[in-house]
Amino acid sequence: MKLLLTNIQQLLQTRENPPQKVSGTEMNHLPSINNAWVLIKDGIISDYGEMKNIPNVEGFKPIDCTGKIVMPAWCDSHTHIVYAGNREQEFVDRIKGLSYQEIAEKGGGIVNSAKKLQETSEKELYKQSAQRLEEVMKLGTAAIEIKSGYGLTTEAESKMLRVAKKLEKNYPVTVKTTFLGAHAVPTEYKEKKTEYIDLICNEMLPKIAEEKLADYVDVFCEDGYFSVAETERILKEAQKYKLTPKIHVNQFNAIGGIAAGVKYNALSVDHLEVLTDEDIEALKGSETMPVALPPCSYFLSISYTPGRKLIDAGLPLALATDYNPGSTPSGNMNFVVSTACIKMRLTPEEAINAATINGAYAMGISDTHGSITKGKVASLIITKAVPSYGYLPYSFGSNLIDSVIIKGELV
Repeated sequence: MKLLLTNIQQLLQTRENPPQKVSGTEMNHLPSINNAWVLIKDGIISDYGEMKNIPNVEGFKPIDCTGKIVMPAWCDSHTHIVYAGNREQEFVDRIKGLSYQEIAEKGGGIVNSAKKLQETSEKELYKQSAQRLEEVMKLGTAAIEIKSGYGLTTEAESKMLRVAKKLEKNYPVTVKTTFLGAHAVPTEYKEKKTEYIDLICNEMLPKIAEEKLADYVDVFCEDGYFSVAETERILKEAQKYKLTPKIHVNQFNAIGGIAAGVKYNALSVDHLEVLTDEDIEALKGSETMPVALPPCSYFLSISYTPGRKLIDAGLPLALATDYNPGSTPSGNMNFVVSTACIKMRLTPEEAINAATINGAYAMGISDTHGSITKGKVASLIITKAVPSYGYLPYSFGSNLIDSVIIKGELV
């Protein structure tokens, strides 16, 4: 399909020579063109500019964007969108006073999801996950990272990643997959964690690599889950299979996971609700992207990632949903951007940069996604008529998306 978007009130994130990521004060700069047009051909951004310079082209479907904003579609770099069932009972338990850790200790949490997933057929798992993917596409997400981690057996972890690969094949969304066998310790290994780590290193990783099911490797580095030493063992083993780390760190405690991630050249370190000055120093000078997951903080009523502190320290920041059944049963990136502004004190410019160009970096797709650039994939959001882009995070309860284009196709 060939598309010509015209009379765009404001075209956001226009970059002729885009950086891989933006950091510090640069995050507050959001280049844009008023009264603009965009030409899309063969799923790629062919050209764009001001309406006064619009070329005379034929054979393109016109889309009038009067009063509307056009911007790159969201890049959600941290999700667990492939899962079975739900955990609404734990939601009620938390309302009644139980903590996330207490629920996990009595057999809930990740282990609960793993049991459901192991009992769910691959066909049914795909069906449930596809419904969620279709929903987030309509909400403006065109690139998504999908983790395993709710299987906790070799077969169930592989099943999750096969479903993620099938989603990539059947939908226009760009998908990156991450192996997260070290998400929790299965009940049967509760008193023999080392044996479970042996299973991850000696059986799961080789199988995942052999079947080319994952782009990245992840570990939940946290008290009660996997220690820094255990995390490093898994990351070191993953190096044999050229799996780059993207790791869960500092959700509840700062135990040195960020420094470990940087040591192993992690593409991203995600969560960071608890952050020390030492953690910030570890990130400085690295190529590792800090990723905040504000819906998780909202849902669990825990601290928000100190995004303001990270940016003011000259660091980059990406935003993602953490879409999962236990701590973030939502994949709405629009809510993520709003929450980052409302609760983390990011400016609209910083939040949009974090959810587009920096989100793309955190997925390893900076060359093709995250900005309005000639030659990049034509995955765009067209808003409804709005007064400004600041209105998007301001009106946090409204769906302000008119339409979504993914790889040149109207969703």
